[in-house]
Amino acid sequence: MIDLLWMLLPVAAASGWLAAQHRERQRPTKSSWSPDYFKGLNYLLNEEPDKAIDVFIKLIEVDSDTVETHLALAVLFRRRGEVNRAIRIHQNLIARPSLHPQQRNLALFELGQDYRHAGLLDRAEDLFQELVASETHQVLALRQLLEIYQQEQDWVKAIHTAQQLAKASHESKQIEIAQYYCEQAEVHLRHRSDDAALQAIRHALKNDSNCVRASLLEGQLALSQRNREQAILAFQRVEQQDPDYLTEVIEPLQTCYQALGKQPEFTRYLRHVLKYHGGITPMLMLANLIEQQQGEQQAADFIVKQMHKQPSLRGLDHLLDLALSKTEIITHDHLLLLKEIMRQLLKNKPAYKCRQCGFTARRLHWQCPSCQQWNTLKPIQGIDGE
Repeated sequence: MIDLLWMLLPVAAASGWLAAQHRERQRPTKSSWSPDYFKGLNYLLNEEPDKAIDVFIKLIEVDSDTVETHLALAVLFRRRGEVNRAIRIHQNLIARPSLHPQQRNLALFELGQDYRHAGLLDRAEDLFQELVASETHQVLALRQLLEIYQQEQDWVKAIHTAQQLAKASHESKQIEIAQYYCEQAEVHLRHRSDDAALQAIRHALKNDSNCVRASLLEGQLALSQRNREQAILAFQRVEQQDPDYLTEVIEPLQTCYQALGKQPEFTRYLRHVLKYHGGITPMLMLANLIEQQQGEQQAADFIVKQMHKQPSLRGLDHLLDLALSKTEIITHDHLLLLKEIMRQLLKNKPAYKCRQCGFTARRLHWQCPSCQQWNTLKPIQGIDGE
């Protein structure tokens, strides 16, 4: 009952507007309200929405001024999850030959949203395309189409629609378009179409020169083709694009430099990254190299020095690994307990956080599953992150 009363508030507001219009027209000899209108409201109050809809649909034939009320009622049904009832109202509105073109287009747009909420994406797409072609509600229709194509993972249509939307709304969509090309590239890579993947990657970088994802994909593609020099160039480009993502390139860069026999160059690169950007991942990688080349004590000293600058759980965890290999039995047991506690703390810690909505995840998503924004999940910084 409370939900229905809330539904009636916009309907009542629309009714008030219509009554005001009636007073302005000064028609004292004719009542603007049919008794059936109040009958319909009574059905709503008694939680009989289908009977109410029947009454309101019949009223359209009597007075087209009630169209706004019907639109408001249909939207409220959709928000309540009663999409079939919203569809029924909107379809009957559109079927009226006397309906004003602007009202019809608005009803078409709302019906498209009904279909989308009901999962009838092909029907929704047809309606939104009709509105785009008629240049009515064009920007709104293009936004809806873009959501549909993202949901369907139809990246060719998504790219074309984003380009149309950018032109119609005068908004930049370069970042989104670059991501769509990256999605295309991943599809091509799964089908082992390397040339098509590389072309999509280049389109992504052309639209957004700071697209980290495109550089990572280019590096992975070059690495799979054993073109390690090209992979290094692609991975190292990330530093200029967005250093927050440097953690994603440390391990593949190690693979490249190791295969080329250029470990000293990799060591210099890690020191450069630490000096200008910090980060636990490059620090731990460098600690491993120091351990291999100079021994455990030097690696431990290096970690302790870095931990004073930038405390972190991962750094402490690595230091405990080194300590466990050297200590006496009693101290070893204590350290082992601490190590287990540390492992449990790190086990379920998210590694990435959305800068837009705060969503956290253990793996990198290029599109936030929560707010649907692109390029907003980044490695968590601080004592429990990077």
